[in-house]
Amino acid sequence: MSVVVEPRSRGGVPLSVILFDLLPAALVVALLVVVGIVHVTSRVLVVNLGYELSKLDGRATDLERRNSELSVELATLKSPSRLEAWAKKNGLVAPPSSAVLHPKR
Repeated sequence: MSVVVEPRSRGGVPLSVILFDLLPAALVVALLVVVGIVHVTSRVLVVNLGYELSKLDGRATDLERRNSELSVELATLKSPSRLEAWAKKNGLVAPPSSAVLHPKR
């Protein structure tokens, strides 16, 4: 159907009628555009959060590995044989057995 807009005096359709007929279609198109924009925006946010989560997961793995390395290093530094070797190297000697007091239980 084609509509010709002519002055009212010639028997044409008034502009307000044409706009009133097109208004529902324009609203539907505008609604679809808004829904599309919201959908695309939400997808972009989800993808960005996925990348950030992946990066943080990698960082957590690195920190867990470093924590394990430090735990092993601490255990090594606390070992009695290492402490004894360090003490001898620095001129420390074990006290005589008579100088050691054992508490009574």
